[in-house]
Amino acid sequence: MKNIAASILGFLVVFSFAPSPAQAWDYEGHRLVNQLALASLPTNFPAFVHEPEAAERIAFLAGEPDRWRNQRQELPLRNYQEPDHYIDLEELGHYGLKPEMLPVFRTDFIGELAVYRKEHPDKFPASESANDEAHTRGLVGLLPWAMVENYGKLKSAFSCLKAFEEDGGTPDEIANAKANAVYIMGVMGHYVGDASQPLHTTIHHHGWKGENPNGYTTRSAIHSQVDSYFLKTAEETKSALQPKLRPAQLVSINGRAAKPEEMFQAVMLFLIDQQKLVEPLYKLDKEGKLFGEGDKCAEGRAFLQGQVLKSAQLLGDIWLSAWEQSPSDTYLKSQLARRKLK
Repeated sequence: MKNIAASILGFLVVFSFAPSPAQAWDYEGHRLVNQLALASLPTNFPAFVHEPEAAERIAFLAGEPDRWRNQRQELPLRNYQEPDHYIDLEELGHYGLKPEMLPVFRTDFIGELAVYRKEHPDKFPASESANDEAHTRGLVGLLPWAMVENYGKLKSAFSCLKAFEEDGGTPDEIANAKANAVYIMGVMGHYVGDASQPLHTTIHHHGWKGENPNGYTTRSAIHSQVDSYFLKTAEETKSALQPKLRPAQLVSINGRAAKPEEMFQAVMLFLIDQQKLVEPLYKLDKEGKLFGEGDKCAEGRAFLQGQVLKSAQLLGDIWLSAWEQSPSDTYLKSQLARRKLK
């Protein structure tokens, strides 16, 4: 146990290639993802999420994880949650890993990286640990775990809600259970939104890194330019994309509904697909088609709008899966039954 602890401690103080803080899609884009996801929900989803106060709360909470990131002086908070916004998939190869073979538990993943670093110190120079005050740069990124863990939290919230509604919960208990579900839905939407921003899946997050035969931009500002794309056009984009939404369905994998235990695999497949779009994004930028107005940038607009739509559809699917796959909380039901006997 001491050796494992020492490995993990050593791992956390070395530098890798994690991105500096960035806010995928900015608040307006994340809010848009949550709003579109809400619009995708079918009629058999609990109607309370569409009540004006709840819908606005879900939209507002899309920005919550970035508000946590704004607390730069809170190093434990930064260490805990900053890596949840990204995963640099190419970096997995430095550890002999492939995206398809990652463990479903984040602590197992972190432990594997720590052990590999200890066994191969020559591959990770100590000099790379500079300016890593929150000890996040050796974590590669934990975005898929953030997505799946919040799916689990939402299932728990819905399980409690079902028990309270079915077995005599008080009005206050039911209201609080609904509020819990709204909170988790809103916050988890941020991470699903991050997943469709290609620059949150790659080492090329703030400009192209390393060999660059195609001459893609190395400017770090490309990340913030993508993130802020919907700053002034969110409402216009929502109107354009809402008719393109399909009704939410159970999260699928290989053309069939994913089992609850397959959610991590489904999320990883989504992220792998988004990482494939990193170079097309840079190509659009190089050709002057990614940013700006007019016909020349129509292809770039369609690309970025399509990414937001992907996140919205996946988010709606995850919400629906959590609702339909959540059993009623048997422990809570037993406690409610005991209360009735008193």
